[in-house]
Amino acid sequence: MTRPTFAALPAADIDALDQPSIVLFGASEATPYDDGEPSHSAEAPAAVRAASLGFARQLSQIDFDLGFTPFPDPNDARGVVDVGDVDTRPQDAAGNRERIEATTRTVLNAGAVPILLGGDDSVPIPFASAFADHGPLTVVQIDAHVDWGDDIRGEPLGYGSPMRRLAEMPHVTGMVQVGVRGLGSGGAWQIEDARGWGSRIVTAYDLIRGGIDAAIDQVPAGGRYLVSIDCDGIDPAVFPAVAMPTPGGLRYEEVVLLLTALAERGEIAGLVLAEYVPARDDPHRLCAAMAARIVAVTMGLVLGA
Repeated sequence: MTRPTFAALPAADIDALDQPSIVLFGASEATPYDDGEPSHSAEAPAAVRAASLGFARQLSQIDFDLGFTPFPDPNDARGVVDVGDVDTRPQDAAGNRERIEATTRTVLNAGAVPILLGGDDSVPIPFASAFADHGPLTVVQIDAHVDWGDDIRGEPLGYGSPMRRLAEMPHVTGMVQVGVRGLGSGGAWQIEDARGWGSRIVTAYDLIRGGIDAAIDQVPAGGRYLVSIDCDGIDPAVFPAVAMPTPGGLRYEEVVLLLTALAERGEIAGLVLAEYVPARDDPHRLCAAMAARIVAVTMGLVLGA
C-alpha cells in the first residue's frame, strides 16, 4: 500500500535521495520524560499529513499567503519529497536521537532543506545537532516558553530544555525567541541564562506593542535561520490542540509574516514543528490544517516564486 505523503507530494527513500530541494519527514518523539510512554504528540506527523491532503490539489493555484504559486506545474514537485517517519520508540531515547540526527544529516548532505514534523519539543535537539557542519545558524523559535530548563526530572534532553541544549551547540550563534508569555518557563534564572547567553526574547506583549516587526527587527540580516515552532506559541483561541495552552500568542498571519521576513532577510535552513496534540484537536482537525499550512508556506518560501 502506498504510504501517505505531505500534500500528496512524491515519496522518496532516505537512502536514495536524488537532488532534492526540500525533504519532509516525521518523528513522534526523541526523549520522553516517562520512559516507554508515547509522546503526547506521537500521532502528530500522521495527522498533519492527513490534513495537508485537503489542499493538495490546490498547490498549483495562487497562494495568497505567499503571493505566488508554489507549484505552477501540477506535475512538477520542484524537488520536494517526503521520506516518511523516523523510527522512534518511547523506550529508546538514545536511539531516537541518533536516528533523527542521522536522517537530518542525510538530508543536509543531499543539499536539501529538512522539514521535520514532530513530535514533542525534544525533537529539535537532535534535529539541530545534525547542522554541526552547516552553520552558523540563528535559531528563531516561536513558543510560549523559553525552554531553557537544564535537568528536569533527571533528564537534560526533554521537551523543557531544547533551547538551552541548542545554545550549547557551537554552530548555533544566535537565538530569537518569539511569543513568550504566561507560566511554564521555569525559574527566573532560566530567563536570565537565556538573556545572558544572548538570546533575544520577544514576549507576546512586545508583539502587542510593536506588532510582528518587534520580532523581525531582532533577527540579524543575512543569516541562516533554523526555525523551531512549538504550536503553543500560537494563540490557543485558534490553536488549542497543544499540551500547555497559554492565553495569548501569535496569530496564524503573524507566523506567516515572520516566516516571510526570514526568507527575505536571509535563508531558512530548516524547520521543525512540534507540540501539536491531535487528541486535543476538534473533530475537523482544524489545528492540524493550520500546522499543515505553516509547513506549506515554509516550503513555498524556500522554493521561491
